[in-house]
Amino acid sequence: MFCHLRPVRRLCLEKIFPHWFLSSRTLSGAEAVNALRPFYFAVHPDFFGQHPREREVNENSLKRLSVYLENLQKPGFRSLKPTPLTFYVRETEQNSSEGQEPFSTSGFRAVKFTLHTRDLLSTVLYILNSCSLSVEHIQSLNTNVHSAKRMSDRPIKWDKSYYYFTGFKDPHEDLEQVSRMETTLTSWLDNNGKSAVKKLKNSLPLRKELERLKDDLSHQLQLSDIRWQRSWGIAHRCSQLHSLGRLAQQNLETLKNAKGCTIIFTDRSGMSAVGHVMLGTMDVHHHWTKLFERLPSYFDLQRRLMLLEDQISYLLGGMQVVYIEELQPVLTLEEYYSLLDVFYNRLLKNRIPFHPRSLRGLQMILNSDRYAPSLHELGHFNIPSLCDPANLQWFILTKAQQARDNMKRKEELKVIENELIQASTKKFSLEKFYKEPSVSSKQMVDCCKRLLEQSLPYLKGMHLCISHFYSVMQDGDLCIPWNWKDGEAIK
Repeated sequence: MFCHLRPVRRLCLEKIFPHWFLSSRTLSGAEAVNALRPFYFAVHPDFFGQHPREREVNENSLKRLSVYLENLQKPGFRSLKPTPLTFYVRETEQNSSEGQEPFSTSGFRAVKFTLHTRDLLSTVLYILNSCSLSVEHIQSLNTNVHSAKRMSDRPIKWDKSYYYFTGFKDPHEDLEQVSRMETTLTSWLDNNGKSAVKKLKNSLPLRKELERLKDDLSHQLQLSDIRWQRSWGIAHRCSQLHSLGRLAQQNLETLKNAKGCTIIFTDRSGMSAVGHVMLGTMDVHHHWTKLFERLPSYFDLQRRLMLLEDQISYLLGGMQVVYIEELQPVLTLEEYYSLLDVFYNRLLKNRIPFHPRSLRGLQMILNSDRYAPSLHELGHFNIPSLCDPANLQWFILTKAQQARDNMKRKEELKVIENELIQASTKKFSLEKFYKEPSVSSKQMVDCCKRLLEQSLPYLKGMHLCISHFYSVMQDGDLCIPWNWKDGEAIK
């Protein structure tokens, strides 16, 4: 009668003695994805369409998780910096764990954990345990988890009445549903094309209203642009513009302080590191008004920041300091200035003898971690603000030519990418074709080349976004992963 305690005891043992369950070899990438199916099902952004904040958190965390898993599979990696992640999980309250945040009013629970594992298997187990998801199905993978097999000669599959009376989730049911969801591009479009067409058609009046509101406000306030976080739907965007419009009617002269700026609706108010005016969507009009009143002081700080970048560039042989929104965390102007100031003072204290203008044409981004400098595949240097100046000099000088080569390839790849985007838009008669910022040019080129070999009638007149997962957005945009599969689905 105590048989129901067995999986609980097993889970506790795994948390206390995780090495018992580690295989003599790590999982392959495909096996890791297969093992994480219940997790992806629980946090998939498509289930958070009416909750833009939760959706945005999950999208960003999935991107960071994807990078972490890819790095684990790279040969010769030595260490990964700890990666904190937050996910909103669709779970029953019975499955919540101690130490995790309670359910929100929207019915989702926030789960926070930090990845610091060094192989795929322990990473998968850690993620599933952190989210209170079953790990029993990992036994069915071909991973030689000998200790797990000794504890159980066969996987336990409880009768459905057990889950009905206890209220626990049936992990096999989730796995079956995820397995049904996993599909190929053509079959997914067959199953979802009509739904996307209907949603897109219904959204057209709101899309026209959005463009009208955007044009009117841009002209009235003489703005360079108005932007949003991608996951917000058309209705949310219209609502935000209406709010800004009402504020303009009440405080027009104050809002005109933003002349020439880009306004971006985001999670917090302030000025971004690149000089965009950020309007926090959870803030009231009073906070927005105060921000517009402070813009002249922000402009002064922005000028000081640009001067600081020039001074750093001079000390580094003419290398340009850049801030790349797609690759760096969202920082306010004050946060970024503080980061630059710390780095500049270290350089000034430990003068590195770079020949003047010897590194012109190269680029660097500054980050706040304490790890070693690195060279990005796009050609820019990733420089920690607290790195050792002597090591920095050696690294830059030895990698300078490779950096120039990478930047040249990046420019060539960008030209090819734009040509393929135009060709794909024309072939499939797409109304709009774009990608998420986290999708690289290399990934986009690979995706477009394979798309152009297909016949996809459902795409005519659609809005297509290249992403990391399949989804029909609430306004009819189609999202497909850049590495979509065709032919037989991989189970």
